Amino acid sequence: MTAELLTGWGRTAATVADVSRPTSPDEVLLAVKAGLADGRGVLPRGLARSYGDAALNAGGAVIELSGLNRIHTIDADAGLVTADAGVSLDALIKHLVPLGWFVAVSPGTRYVTVGGAIASDIHGKNHHVEGTFCQHVRSMDLLLPSGEVRTLTPDGEGSEAFWATAGGMGLTGIVLRATLDLLPITSAYMRVDTERPANLDDCMQRMAERDDEYRYSVAWVDSLTRGDAMGRSVLQRGDHASADELPARKLKRGPLKYVAEPKLSAPPWVPDGLLRPSTVRAFNEVWFRKAPKQHTGYESIPFFFHPLDGVLQWNKIYGRPGFIQYQFAVPLEATETVRTALDRLSSAKCPSFLTVLKRFGPANPGPLSFPQPGWTLTVDIPASTEGLGRLLDGLDELVVSAGGRVYLSKDSRLRPDLLAAMYPRLDEWRAVRASLDPERQLQSDLARRLSLL
Repeated sequence: MTAELLTGWGRTAATVADVSRPTSPDEVLLAVKAGLADGRGVLPRGLARSYGDAALNAGGAVIELSGLNRIHTIDADAGLVTADAGVSLDALIKHLVPLGWFVAVSPGTRYVTVGGAIASDIHGKNHHVEGTFCQHVRSMDLLLPSGEVRTLTPDGEGSEAFWATAGGMGLTGIVLRATLDLLPITSAYMRVDTERPANLDDCMQRMAERDDEYRYSVAWVDSLTRGDAMGRSVLQRGDHASADELPARKLKRGPLKYVAEPKLSAPPWVPDGLLRPSTVRAFNEVWFRKAPKQHTGYESIPFFFHPLDGVLQWNKIYGRPGFIQYQFAVPLEATETVRTALDRLSSAKCPSFLTVLKRFGPANPGPLSFPQPGWTLTVDIPASTEGLGRLLDGLDELVVSAGGRVYLSKDSRLRPDLLAAMYPRLDEWRAVRASLDPERQLQSDLARRLSLL
């Protein structure tokens, strides 16, 4: 173990922990035993793409699991893959696409581990059709602090522990490996319909009317425009393109040829204040104007799913203060809440160049799983933004009053008194968690801040 200063992807609340990097399940168990000796508990950590303090454990032990990186089996007949918890979606996709398979759910970055995807129960642009990541997990091996390893499945005996682990923020045990359902594909390209709604109401109406016709749907939203153009958007919806529909120029290189390497890198030093309202407003104007009013085309898998992964360490563009990614979900009927939230953000001139709107489908059985039927809005805001704390506190209360919640994997500042209102099955999760870790040996900064345990 080595003492290291760690942060989330937002680069805000840094804390020091003793970090170990095991490369086998036996070494993970040794790391757990060593970490429990200091009394501050242990916490698993993947590739550090949770934005706030979910993967931090100040003064305690952090077990970084990216060394558990073996893909054990790919069953092409059944459409299943079994992989260690430290395997990244990037590695999985590189192996799977040339074989004619894709992960069932992918978030906006492929640099997350299987274990991290389970702990956050990640979602993607297809939640309205196919749900969350854990709805495609057939089984997982979970290491408890006692040293016991349990194999959990979503149905039958042990299912309560499975769904408590889905979105459980790494606080129910340490995932060692999992078996996942896969999606068959015949090309490495996406067929994408692009539209340019004039404002937020126009965008939400189009999504409500036709999202169910598409597997994937996402809207980029301009968070700085006001008046009749507030929330003008670029709406993209699509599905995996079949090989026989691809243009000839794309077939030349092979329909399943997959290339996804970062082309740029954020500079090691970025001046503070680079992302301010004037620069983001200019970016938003260009981004909106360059999008066609209506167009059908073909995009590569990485360009459609993971555009920011093309820039290594893009989180550094926010400068030394870092940034907050704020994501909330509210019921489908709470369209006015989404409108009010965007109005407050634009009134405060929050310089977000990444504001995204999606529509969620039905919730799953996980007590702490974030998605619920309705709308979800995500916004990136520099942490140095004046009055940011008051603004987000007000948005939290607005979201709670509408029956909504914020995403714990993105959170770094929610008040603990709002947690139970956002997650009404919290006590149910606590009871299952206590049965798996009665000594409360799995800990995190997020868990302590929110009195989650």
